[in-house]
Amino acid sequence: MIATQDHVVTIRYVLTVGGEVIDQGELPYLHGYGNIIPGLEEALEGKQVGDSLQVSVPPEKGYGLEDPEGVRVVPRDQFPPDAPLEPGAQLYAQDMDGQVLPFWIMEVDGDEVTIDFNHPLAGETLNFDVTISGIRAATSEELEHGHVHGPEGHVH
Repeated sequence: MIATQDHVVTIRYVLTVGGEVIDQGELPYLHGYGNIIPGLEEALEGKQVGDSLQVSVPPEKGYGLEDPEGVRVVPRDQFPPDAPLEPGAQLYAQDMDGQVLPFWIMEVDGDEVTIDFNHPLAGETLNFDVTISGIRAATSEELEHGHVHGPEGHVH
C-alpha cells in the first residue's frame, strides 16, 4: 500500500524549528483530508511503509505567515472568571459566522490581556524527520467522518 487518498497513514516523526525539537511522536492520520499540515501531507503522498524522509515545510504550507492583525489587546472582563489567563494558554473564540477560532494568551497586564490568533508556529519553517510506520485502508466510518478512529472507536 502507498500513502494516498482514503488511507490511514501512521507516521513516526520529530519536528524541529531552528534546530530545536518542538514535538515528536507517532501519529495516525487520514490521508487527503487535511488532518495534517499541507506541506507534510504533500511530501508523504505516494510513500510506502518503511520510507523515511526529511521534509522542510515553509510557513505557507505549514501554519501560515504571521499576521500582525492577529494580535489584539482585550479587556480582562471579556473572559469568563475561571478562564486560565496564563501566557501560553490556548483558548477558543467564536466568530460572527459561528466558526471556532483558537487563540493564545500572550500577556496579562492588569485589566488587559494580549491575545494572538496566529498559531505559535506561524511564520516558521518546520523540519520533519518522518518514517511511515503503517498504512491501511480507511473504514467507511472514518471516511464519512473525515478522520481516524482509534481501536476503541471515538467520541465527538
